[in-house]
Amino acid sequence: MKNYHGTTMLTVTGGVSNYQALPKNPVLHETVSCRANHVICSNKTAVFVPVRSSSNVLNSSFSDKGCTQLQTFHHVASKRWLCRLGDSSSFDDEYRSSRNIAISLFRRYRNAVDRGGGHNLKEFINAGVNAYALGCTEEGLRDELTDMKESGVEIEAMQAYGGNTTLKSKIISEEIDECILWLSIIFITILCTPQPTVVRWSSTPPVSEEILLQWKGFCALIANAYYIRGMAWLPVKTLQLEQMAVMGRSEEPSVVASRMRLVFSTLEVVSPQWPRV
Repeated sequence: MKNYHGTTMLTVTGGVSNYQALPKNPVLHETVSCRANHVICSNKTAVFVPVRSSSNVLNSSFSDKGCTQLQTFHHVASKRWLCRLGDSSSFDDEYRSSRNIAISLFRRYRNAVDRGGGHNLKEFINAGVNAYALGCTEEGLRDELTDMKESGVEIEAMQAYGGNTTLKSKIISEEIDECILWLSIIFITILCTPQPTVVRWSSTPPVSEEILLQWKGFCALIANAYYIRGMAWLPVKTLQLEQMAVMGRSEEPSVVASRMRLVFSTLEVVSPQWPRV
C-alpha cells in the first residue's frame, strides 16, 4: 500500500500481482456528497447536474438506459474537469439524452477507427469521459446502439475538415461490441486513477462486474506504469500474459497494443503528468 499525492493506493491481487491499482474507496459504489450544483463545462456551456436531496438520492431523471436527461445552460465557469467537444450548440445537442450520447460516442468511435490519428482518438476519449461523469453505463449505451441497429437507423459520419459530403451508414453488431469495449476500458481506466479525477454523478456501476473483472488488471498494470514509474508504454507480452491469466486467452499483439494506447491516452486526458510540448 502506497500513498500517491495524498491518496492511498492498494495492491491488486489475482491476475495482477505486486501492482498498486485502485484507490482505497468503494469504487463502484461511490457516492457524492455535495451541497451546491456541479457544472461540467465545454467552452462557455455548462451542464448543471442537480444536487442530492435530503434522502441522499440524486434529484435527476435517470432513465433505465443509464443516463440523465439533462438541461443545459450557458455559463462561464472553471472546474477541475473540462472536455472541449466543439461549440456550445453541439454540446447541448449531444448531451440532451442518452440516445444522443450514444450517437455522439459511436460517431467518434467510427471516426477514430476509419481515420486514425491521436486527435480523433482523444475526441472519442473526451466523449467517453463526459459520458462517465454524467452517469452513463456501458450496458445502457449498448442498449441504445442495439435499439438503433434493430430499427435500421443510419448514423451520420463526422465530416472531415473542409469536407461537404455527408455519409450515413447503418450500425452493425461488431461495431457496437468494439465501441462499447473501448468505452468500458475508458471507464475502468478512470476507476484506476487516484481520486478525485472525474466526479461521477451516479452510484450505478459504470460497467458490469464481468467486464470489470476481465479488464481491471489490464488497466491497472498500465495505470501503475504511468503513475508510479512515469512510463508511457509497456511490453505487449506483459499485457498478453495478464489476459491469459484472467481470460484464458490473449489477443493479437497489434490489438493489445491498440488497447494499451487507449488506456495511456485516457490517463493523459484525465490526469496529465507531463507538460504539453
